[in-house]
Amino acid sequence: MSDRLDDLERRIDELRAAVRKAMRARDGATARVLRAELRSAERAWDALVCGTEPVKEEPPRLVTVREQVHQGLRLLGAPAQPRLIVAVSDAFFGGTIRSGQLTSLRRDEERSFRSSPYGRPYYLCAALTDRLSPARGLLTLSTWPLERRVVGPLSPRVDFLTCAIAVAREHAAREREGREPLDERASRLLLRMARNIPGATDGTLGPPDPERVTRAAQAELRVHVDRDTRDRAELAERAAAQLGDAARLFGAATLSTIKKENAK
Repeated sequence: MSDRLDDLERRIDELRAAVRKAMRARDGATARVLRAELRSAERAWDALVCGTEPVKEEPPRLVTVREQVHQGLRLLGAPAQPRLIVAVSDAFFGGTIRSGQLTSLRRDEERSFRSSPYGRPYYLCAALTDRLSPARGLLTLSTWPLERRVVGPLSPRVDFLTCAIAVAREHAAREREGREPLDERASRLLLRMARNIPGATDGTLGPPDPERVTRAAQAELRVHVDRDTRDRAELAERAAAQLGDAARLFGAATLSTIKKENAK
């Protein structure tokens, strides 16, 4: 038993050092794998000391890029750019996705929908512009109502404020409950968003107060939300009347898109 304990203790020390190294290199994916191995080694050490059999655990299920994007969008609650989705996934869910992986995702979702309509519980789809065409680089969820998936003139600002409130509230909730993961990545994300909202920071370099960010974002949101809601309702009514099922999710083809497809 003594030899086994010595081996485990050496392995635990090695894993702790490896985790610190991965964190310094900001290699979150490697750090998560090492932490899982470290926890397993620590449980084996406890079991050996106590004379009990370690509990065998099922290996963690790999979360796909698609599922991570869905998770991020659900938290944000509004159309978002890939870089914001990636930042949210990284800050709050230990995500492993990168912006480049989202480039073809919407096209894959559209192909899946067209081959088997409504075959999935949700689709990652495009926000729709005032021309009812897909908005460049804005992802939404098919489960959201049309009013939330269309974007008018004020929508980019309204959606940014909505996302900032969601991030601030999640940050505050995890601070209160002590949930993991919550580290400097969450604070950096909140700070970046707060700097673009008047009154959201106190001018210091430290992390902003999530409650202050929420109040400041809500105050500005009240200025824009009524007009934006009307614009979106009109766009949603047009989309429902003029578009088929696929186009309501992925946008109507524009003239430039048709020309590109005919040129192939």
